Amino acid sequence: MRTARMLAAAGLAAAALLGPAAPGALADTPAPSASAPSGEKAAGPTEAGTTFRTAAAFRPGQEATAQAATGDYLYWVFPADTGERPTVKATVTLPESALRHGSSTWRVDVYDGLRRRQPCMYGSQSRSAAKETASLELACVLRPVRASADAWADDPLPGSYYVRLTVTGLPEEDLGQSFSARIGVDVLDRGGRYATDGALAAPLVPGATTAEIAEAEEQAGRRTPVEAAAPEDGWSSGWWSDRWLWTAAGGVLAALAGIGGYALTRGSGRPSRVPPGI
Repeated sequence: MRTARMLAAAGLAAAALLGPAAPGALADTPAPSASAPSGEKAAGPTEAGTTFRTAAAFRPGQEATAQAATGDYLYWVFPADTGERPTVKATVTLPESALRHGSSTWRVDVYDGLRRRQPCMYGSQSRSAAKETASLELACVLRPVRASADAWADDPLPGSYYVRLTVTGLPEEDLGQSFSARIGVDVLDRGGRYATDGALAAPLVPGATTAEIAEAEEQAGRRTPVEAAAPEDGWSSGWWSDRWLWTAAGGVLAALAGIGGYALTRGSGRPSRVPPGI
């Protein structure tokens, strides 16, 4: 009976330890947007850049819009932090079908702060639209952002991510026709499973510089490029993740398992019928 009570107490302790940690580590839920009601996206920029340097900045939870001529390259930029998995969605409203001469193919690409094109885990990154199609939707689900990576790897790292939208195939007569685009990004928090032991000196954002210069700019009261490009709740510290909770919980569970195993195997001691000294 005593052993059963000890095991029950160990189970309750394990449930109490894992209860608070599990939602943050296991739930794949979109990060809430403080600026928009549930189910709606806040308004973002209404113009897009035409190069990486002029990309229009927006945040996850916002919707960026733009009107341009078919054949133009449109650029936007958004921040992504450690443990997040961004999903880029684009909706293209095509010119009137009576003005078009055939089908067209559209594509959305995503580049990190080093301007390396990031592959999509899944999603319709490129789609073709028939002449009668009024609009089409594109999507690109990126890999989860890591805290650091080897120099030879192309793993996504914290920093700015560029979205490029353009048409890749259409009749030459349709070049220059007006179209509109809507861009949005949803973010899933994948927790500390993608955290690593290392961390970048600074997120990969345009204009990021050495720690000494950044500190001098802060002392002068100027915002650094890293601060200006930060997500709404700021960049993560780089060393903390919910893996620390799981590590601590695993250590406690291992200790409880050792105590329970000892209680089950130690027996009741020397039998009373055995004389002393034997």
